[in-house]
Amino acid sequence: MPSCVWLNVSRVPTIWPSVRSHKITVPSIEFIKACVPLGSAESDVRAKSSALLLQWSTYDSLSHERTHAAQTSTLSSSYTIRKSLIRKHFLHRSLLAYTTKHLDAYLSRNRGVVPRTWDIDISWADELDELWSDELWELGELLDSADPADPRWFILKPSMSDRGMGIRLFESKEALRNIFLSFEEIESDGSDGEIGNGEGDTSEGKDTSVIASQLRHFVIQVYISDPLLLDPSEANISQSSPPRPGSRPTKVSYPSLFCFLSVQFIFRKFHIRAYCIASGALTLYVNPNLLALFAGAPYTAPSRQRAHNGDEESTIDLSPHLTNTSLQTPSAANPDPNDNVRLLSEMIGCEILSRPGEAEFLTKEDVHDITSQVSEILADTFRAALESTVHFQPLPNVFELFGADLLVSHTPAPPSASSKFTVSILELNAEPAIEMTGRRLSWVLETMFSGICQACVGPFFRMSADNETVVEAEWEVGETRFGLRKCLEVEVRARKSW
Repeated sequence: MPSCVWLNVSRVPTIWPSVRSHKITVPSIEFIKACVPLGSAESDVRAKSSALLLQWSTYDSLSHERTHAAQTSTLSSSYTIRKSLIRKHFLHRSLLAYTTKHLDAYLSRNRGVVPRTWDIDISWADELDELWSDELWELGELLDSADPADPRWFILKPSMSDRGMGIRLFESKEALRNIFLSFEEIESDGSDGEIGNGEGDTSEGKDTSVIASQLRHFVIQVYISDPLLLDPSEANISQSSPPRPGSRPTKVSYPSLFCFLSVQFIFRKFHIRAYCIASGALTLYVNPNLLALFAGAPYTAPSRQRAHNGDEESTIDLSPHLTNTSLQTPSAANPDPNDNVRLLSEMIGCEILSRPGEAEFLTKEDVHDITSQVSEILADTFRAALESTVHFQPLPNVFELFGADLLVSHTPAPPSASSKFTVSILELNAEPAIEMTGRRLSWVLETMFSGICQACVGPFFRMSADNETVVEAEWEVGETRFGLRKCLEVEVRARKSW
């Protein structure tokens, strides 16, 4: 259990998760002093359920009993039950059920937003024989009908792992079997994360193997092979400072093709990390400062490496495909992994490298469109989770920060299409690794935590102190306040809770 520090901030006893979160969050919560009455000592708080308490810590450090028993005096930073959001196989099931029932929903109307997915329960490679005739029948048909010269690629992900652990690519039934056999070898050898050269080595110096029998639940998705490609070194980081009140937006100029004749671009795949905050039962906010997390190696289409003698090897270099920066280590090709974290808005004016030779640049309108798609997708994702009542049960006295991972694909679109990019939902993470944002963009976190305090924490304690609902100006869906964009507001039953 992580260590926690009790702070009497604004006379409301508070649990904080770490020194870094403490430094970011304490200055933001100072404004609560004006709206919270005198609090109690730590011993009194533990004894009295009526004492005001802010629990802001990791999931395992919270008193979930207190959260449920004292809904008018205790505010906690995590929902007790939210598996349909943070576990990949539950997320897939909730999205599948939602899109099947709601054909007019955003996720249903826009093809490719939800990648085609299969979820399986497997511990050993031998169990695949039965799965091919049951849960994986359609996948087997796709693999068998593919052209060996141009195979279809799929991605395997453990449902309950993070930081890129256990992710593998495959293009055949035999390749999938070999992946699970390699996981069994890890278990039989008693390996504990040593660097290896097995199936799917990232070539970044980190072994991402897992023990399948301990995880059991996996998802398989169609690999998105047409991602939007940009060069992170072209980012305009001069715009990465926090906006100042009353400042004018910087005019962005788009270079001519002549400027790039002597420049060699690095084609990099990236995924979007969108921080979203769910509050009560239920309002959803999105931080519009979207992060672009780039892979540590130039993008190439998935392929198997061949040895010098011409024999096909079993390994696939995952470094061009995995964009999780926690896997990246300094190297000659990737000297500083922190340079692979950019704001999406910093990429405005950069050349789009997904279609070489077309001299197309990412515009402010493109970033606005992508941001709008992210908001729509996350809103529908939480609507889907709310219909999975067993695995997501929101409470009125809870807020929680999630890290949503999404991928932008760039495919030729018909003239009638409303957007030239398609944003796809990959996963949601509880307790996201905010340290991966890096020191350069720490202001993004500070602004976000300030917004959380003003949108989620302050109103709860003002209401608790006055014992009545605080009437504030209407905050419309789609409107941005406190650095947060509201993208969903629904009422779960009459009590505004489960």
